Amino acid sequence: MCDQDHFGEDAKKYSRRDLGVMVSAGIGAALLFPSSAHAVEVTESEVDIKTPDGVCDAYFVTPKNGAHAAVIVWPDIFGLRPAFRQMGKRLAECGYSVLVVNPFYRSKKAPVAQDASSTPIQDVFPLARTLSEKTHNDDAKALVAWLDAQPQTDTKKKIGTIGYCMGGPIVMRTAALVPERIGAGGTFHGGGLVTQKPDSPHLLIPKMKAQFLICIAENDDQKEPEAKNVLKDSFAQANLPAEIEVYKAGHGWCPPDTKVYNQELSEKAWARLLVLFENALA
Repeated sequence: MCDQDHFGEDAKKYSRRDLGVMVSAGIGAALLFPSSAHAVEVTESEVDIKTPDGVCDAYFVTPKNGAHAAVIVWPDIFGLRPAFRQMGKRLAECGYSVLVVNPFYRSKKAPVAQDASSTPIQDVFPLARTLSEKTHNDDAKALVAWLDAQPQTDTKKKIGTIGYCMGGPIVMRTAALVPERIGAGGTFHGGGLVTQKPDSPHLLIPKMKAQFLICIAENDDQKEPEAKNVLKDSFAQANLPAEIEVYKAGHGWCPPDTKVYNQELSEKAWARLLVLFENALA
């Protein structure tokens, strides 16, 4: 779930004030992410993608040379912002063509928030409520089709998709909607993956062909302790590989501009994501 309580703690390794200072200077994500000696040179661009509901603005970052497996990144409730641009760029430096989406394009162009640590969550809840299963599906089809038309995408390789917070359900729906193209999915402190509603994302698992990584926040697990078991059983019944783990960190621990950012466990989740992509997007 994504609610005010989940974002109420300070970061484990950096104080709230420190994060605010770094983000306001535009250097937070760059400082908090360890550099890689094997990073490839990348090209960054702002792109506009036509969808059934309008034009989605997004950040497209790719290795400078060649075609590569593509990845769609669905941000958390605070949307496409500097921290997610840094996260997307870091992934591209690992050899992927990465599209980071503004999920709120129907209402506003990005950024709708400059950072997660200083933006009241009440300010973005109305935007999140404009999204639905239908908008998720419409966007997924349009974005996969757009990526497959780009010369930077190696269409012989599967596409990966990852989501944070509210992006978790969109990852699940994307994997089910375009199963022939989506080879890997990752959710990080994803909210609403298992519900009692007929449109619960977990019910779509039998339609998927992707391998999954599901990293669950400790306080999310405390509120919904059975969700992980439902997910494990559902993936097992579908005969799909899935790594599902509860991390001892608060909801929102992965993006470096949140109040609960945990560098150590964020890096652990990142490392597991790279293993997933290496295995599933080859």
